Amino acid sequence: MYWLRSFSLYLAPMAGVSDAIFRSICRELGADVTETEFVSAEGVLQAWQRTKRYVYIPQGDHPVGVQLFGAHPNRMAQAARVIVDAVQPDFLDINAGCPVPKVVGRNGGASLLKDVPLLADIAKAVVTELRNDCPVTVKIRTGWDAQHICAPEVCRRLEDVGVRAIAIHGRTRVQQYGGSADWDMIRYCASLVRIPVIGNGDIVSPYDVLRERNLGAVAGVMIGRAAMHNPWIFQQAKSLLTTGKLPLEPTVKERIKLILSHVQRTITSGIYGDEACTMRTMRARILAYSKHIPGSKPLRPALARVCCYEELRELAAILLASLNGG
Repeated sequence: MYWLRSFSLYLAPMAGVSDAIFRSICRELGADVTETEFVSAEGVLQAWQRTKRYVYIPQGDHPVGVQLFGAHPNRMAQAARVIVDAVQPDFLDINAGCPVPKVVGRNGGASLLKDVPLLADIAKAVVTELRNDCPVTVKIRTGWDAQHICAPEVCRRLEDVGVRAIAIHGRTRVQQYGGSADWDMIRYCASLVRIPVIGNGDIVSPYDVLRERNLGAVAGVMIGRAAMHNPWIFQQAKSLLTTGKLPLEPTVKERIKLILSHVQRTITSGIYGDEACTMRTMRARILAYSKHIPGSKPLRPALARVCCYEELRELAAILLASLNGG
């Protein structure tokens, strides 16, 4: 895990977001490490042909991890072996932090924080199966709720079974994405273990990144929701860390150019099917990008229904013309 030799910037694994195209965009803009969206162990073992598109790793997309969730040690170990043999990621990440009901309802994700021995058994099984073939990491939250903060215990136990790094989202499962991330808890956990800890939660500006680098507790920061509408945050943070200065904010023209490029690259890749299927999949991404473009509000209903790339280009031209007074 050579990228942990210095403070690193991670793109968080996000379902429906961190596909190969978005990972490549964030990497081009300064992300050091990326992760795929999560896949279930049962999906890997029972429907690999359908599931493998979620963990597609193109040439040059390294270092990258594949995130796996599940609730059974042996099944998780078997699925981890399938993934590592098939796509050869730089690390295999166990999801013990996802708060969404469809994952928690299957006793995966953050539900594992209610059964720390089971989480440790899962991690041990995966580490034992992969041995020297692939490092194992785990992503957790601080606990299930405010009355059951278990991150310190979890970190110690994961280190003991051979996990190589831990990412901590500084919220409980009950908080979902509300409230504030508890960075004091993240830093405390980092002080308890010798393995690297990566902090996650409320990293919304380059100055948040600079603060954590300067405090020196964590080995890196993981950025999720902020990158969805502003992937330039990696570039901005890198500049601030290395030169002490921020680059100019991307112009509206640059933002629109990125939207068009992202959609075009996704269509060309074929990962979501034909152009019509791709456009339906990309609507939420287009809306996330456009939310912070001045003057885009009147066009959002049309962007939410956009059906083809040419229509998107026409909408982008209308937006540019309105900003230019045309």
